[in-house]
Amino acid sequence: MATRSHHQNPTPSTKKKKTHKNPEANFLYELNSCSKSKDLKAAISLYDSALSNNTRLNQSHFNTLLYLCSTFATDPDFKDLALRYGFRVFDHMMALNIHPNEASITSIARLSAAKGDGDCAFEMVKKLGDYQVSPRLRTYEPALFCFCQKLEAEKAYEVEEDIDKMGLSLEEPQIAALLKLSADTGRGERVYYYLHKLRRSVRWVSEETCKVLEDWFCCKASEIGSDVGSVKEAILRNGGGWHGLGWIGEGKWVVKKGTVEPNGRCCCCGEQLDCVDIDDVETEKFALSVAGLALEREGKANFREFQDWLEKNAGYEAIMDGANIGLYQQNFAEGGFSVLQLDAVIKEMYTRSGNKWPLVILHNKRVRALLENPAHRKLVEEWMANGVLYTTPHGSNDDWYWLYATVKLRCLLVTNDEMRDHIFELLGSSFFLKWKERHQVRYTFLKGALKLQMPPAYSIVIQESEKGSWHVPVVCESDEESSRSWLCITRPGGCEDEGKTGSTMETCEIVNGPCCKSSENRNNEKCDDKTTSMTGKRKERSP
Repeated sequence: MATRSHHQNPTPSTKKKKTHKNPEANFLYELNSCSKSKDLKAAISLYDSALSNNTRLNQSHFNTLLYLCSTFATDPDFKDLALRYGFRVFDHMMALNIHPNEASITSIARLSAAKGDGDCAFEMVKKLGDYQVSPRLRTYEPALFCFCQKLEAEKAYEVEEDIDKMGLSLEEPQIAALLKLSADTGRGERVYYYLHKLRRSVRWVSEETCKVLEDWFCCKASEIGSDVGSVKEAILRNGGGWHGLGWIGEGKWVVKKGTVEPNGRCCCCGEQLDCVDIDDVETEKFALSVAGLALEREGKANFREFQDWLEKNAGYEAIMDGANIGLYQQNFAEGGFSVLQLDAVIKEMYTRSGNKWPLVILHNKRVRALLENPAHRKLVEEWMANGVLYTTPHGSNDDWYWLYATVKLRCLLVTNDEMRDHIFELLGSSFFLKWKERHQVRYTFLKGALKLQMPPAYSIVIQESEKGSWHVPVVCESDEESSRSWLCITRPGGCEDEGKTGSTMETCEIVNGPCCKSSENRNNEKCDDKTTSMTGKRKERSP
């Protein structure tokens, strides 16, 4: 019988003991245990013991201690202890010439802010540059929130400028803090600026941010005027949903909380919300990006020929991904390219657009095969006669053609393609998703019957209207959009007078609870898919 060798591998428990035999490693292991269990006193005791035993400390030891101290810096029972040891640990770290990293500076900034020293917190962030380390948004937060709480507006704005210089983007908590600071210090123009920054950053706001907005619209603001004509032009130029020209209207603000009907009409004030598009600058940039990528991947002569053709035939209001529609649900034994499906969608889009034919992008190989089939030839020839078809050349990718045409003509795109391959190659995903929401038409065939899913009647984003009113969606736990609360902010006389309109905020009227409709007729209004207008193209454009 074999006997157990003394040279066999050690048991797991033996391994564990050997792993932590080194004093420095053992100290770090025990510190991490304290961090996980949030035991500040035990960690401090370990630190004092390490000093007594002359244990060699490194950056990881100091960072763990600093993190624990910063975590307890706002706890009334541990604040004094956390601050005292936190700064002591940091001074010790610097005395040993151990360079701090972003985590170290974030912790010491939090400790500085906890004792009300926003200046020290901000200075710590600036020192990161000395160590060639880039700060993160969390590194700036202590200084920013400290200045906001102490109503030191100029200092808070300086922190924001530094954040922008570093290429970082504010999120809702930071924007809400700056918005509240600006409201509390009577800076109306800044409130307007941060309200738009919030609009660009989030689709809906938290209940806490909602309360900040409610409070602001009960305050006074400086008078700001905008020309009514320029407001309409700005909204069209921006893609709808905002103008950015300043406060509009006069008199008391009326703040209500209510819901929005499926057709996009606010139940509180009756105003129609927009389906928001990307703006003119973004659209042009998008079109150039698509064209640039297509010219890299496609035959340059072929795609340029398509660009020239599109310039001369720019009247289309809908583009169709012919292959996507024709091959929909055709993965069965007798399946193939369904001409009938494609024709059904063509006819439906023709009807919806007031008898205007859509443009179908289809590969020339596919079109040739259809023309060679006697059963399909007449229908395909009919499409060609009506200017419905554009055939892409051999070796080309249809996707670039229908995507470019849709962006360039600012019209609808009929496809079930999620375009995931394009998102990462083009601009930001949020930019692309915003465009898709406004322009993509999806379809299904249920037992042979076509059903189109048009773009939504309105966008669930913060909206500023031509009349000067605001509509702010609030976070919703339910999946049902009909249950989402919106903050409806209006005042009488907004944009009613021609020429200049001024705004002087007075004490607002706040109405909570269910909102009443302004007329009985709106109770009967329903959103009908069949009568949804063709909303892809923005017809009115400023030069």
